[in-house]
Amino acid sequence: MKDLGELKFFFGIEFARSHKGILMNQRKYALELVSECGLGGAKPSISPLDQNMKLTSVEYDKLFDKQGHDTELEDIRLYQRLIGRLLYLEITRRDISYAVQVLSQFMNAPQQSHYDIALRVVKYIKNCPGQGLLMSSKRSRKVSAFCDVDWASCSVTRKSVTGFCIKLGDSMISWKSKKQSTVSRISAEVEYRSMANIVAELTWINGLLEELGMQVDLPMELYCDNKAAIQIASNPMYHERTKHIKINCHFIREKL
Repeated sequence: MKDLGELKFFFGIEFARSHKGILMNQRKYALELVSECGLGGAKPSISPLDQNMKLTSVEYDKLFDKQGHDTELEDIRLYQRLIGRLLYLEITRRDISYAVQVLSQFMNAPQQSHYDIALRVVKYIKNCPGQGLLMSSKRSRKVSAFCDVDWASCSVTRKSVTGFCIKLGDSMISWKSKKQSTVSRISAEVEYRSMANIVAELTWINGLLEELGMQVDLPMELYCDNKAAIQIASNPMYHERTKHIKINCHFIREKL
């Protein structure tokens, strides 16, 4: 960090310049969050969530009699404020996107276990409060995107969670973790819907960069790990086998 240049602040975000590029982080904001939660002396966590952790709502636990020792949180405003601050911190911390997406589903009726897990995310932030985004100084006009889906990961609704990130050269410019609006019966369908969402995002980014006067190297690259979804997007013959998928998803083929 010795080669960092002038440090600037903008809406709580710190900008530091180095030979590698511009580093954006919210270190001061993160440390204030740790202090407000009373976790200054707590042991940092190495991960925001446990692997394969499944959280459920109050209604789900009552229906299946799975409450156990868990109780509803008395002051839900405490939980809502904490999630709101984590959402703001997510501007520069893409590593907590999935955890915040999961916890934000229980804003109306949080349980004590939900609040404890939210505090675990804060402990994870404490492990490296200065982590952020590095906007690389290397010139590049290549846009690449990566998408993946956690199929039927929501134990309450059995909806899938879409995750994607988009890079301009070596710099991350867009990312999201979001639960899909429909329930899908096959993994190829959820992967295909994920590709549709990210193609729409790529189309918007391409238009934005053109308005800014930047020429992007085409074609943009989209990486997906589902062979069936890639074949559906590439070959129109497969469309006859996927009529159960909404027609608006098939615009991926038109963009290829």
